[in-house]
Amino acid sequence: MENDFYFDTSIWIDIYEKRGYNGEVAKKLMEKVIKEDSVIVYSDLVVKEFKRIGYSEHEINVILSIAKPGHIRRIHLTKGQLIEAKQLFKQRDVPLGDIFHAILARDHEAQLVSRDRDFEKIKDITEAKLPEDLI
Repeated sequence: MENDFYFDTSIWIDIYEKRGYNGEVAKKLMEKVIKEDSVIVYSDLVVKEFKRIGYSEHEINVILSIAKPGHIRRIHLTKGQLIEAKQLFKQRDVPLGDIFHAILARDHEAQLVSRDRDFEKIKDITEAKLPEDLI
């Protein structure tokens, strides 16, 4: 779906923690998503990354509720995607989690939104864009 977005974990955190310019721009993109009736897809990996950083279940639910119901959808990694990601991980100097995010965004036809420069190394999978490039 061309109106779907996949927010990297840091984009969610920018909004939740109101991290200066990054938080303001990410919030504006979230408002645009809602206004244009678009959807943000997120994965189990995003939830795992929140937990690894130290967020509680309650905080994770609050973060994800920033996207209004009807504008958010959970997606899951398939066995085939896992195999592909592991192969790419062996070939490239990119964290496995970032490869997962890129594959999920590509396969769900969602625009990957991130500030992480590692995505430059795998832009042949999917091209990550900055929030300000999309508002």
